[in-house]
Amino acid sequence: MTGNHQPDQSQFRAILPEDIDWKPFPAFPTGARLAIVVGHPTEPGPYVVRVKVPDGTKLMPHKHPEDRIYTVMSGVFYIGLGEAFDGDKVKAYPPGSVIVLPGDTWHFHWAKSGEYVTQVTAIGPLGLEYHDLDDDPRHAAEPVSQRAGTAA
Repeated sequence: MTGNHQPDQSQFRAILPEDIDWKPFPAFPTGARLAIVVGHPTEPGPYVVRVKVPDGTKLMPHKHPEDRIYTVMSGVFYIGLGEAFDGDKVKAYPPGSVIVLPGDTWHFHWAKSGEYVTQVTAIGPLGLEYHDLDDDPRHAAEPVSQRAGTAA
């Protein structure tokens, strides 16, 4: 069989659950983890990542430039749409659910009833922009003087 393959998809392989490499992700709150399963999310092309969020954690309103397909692997995934976090607007999706999220859609997540794991399939590069810079963990360590004038 000849032909071009997508990045990281040129050979048969299986990724077992015990081989998933969970790591902190700078754009996530403390405790949340990301694992790259297939592809290279920082580059153009398809990728698959998994996101694990501990009980009670909130991901405040944010958006991604890329269209995303979420598959709930475990736990209950609570997601709401909008530019402001509203716990009354989150909807619960059990394991096996598939959620299609168009790029540039403001949304938020909440691990309202325990840890959840979602698998995200998309075409990179991956992007994540918080509606309020104060919600972005990447900016939490910056002195206020460096952040001045950066909020849009």
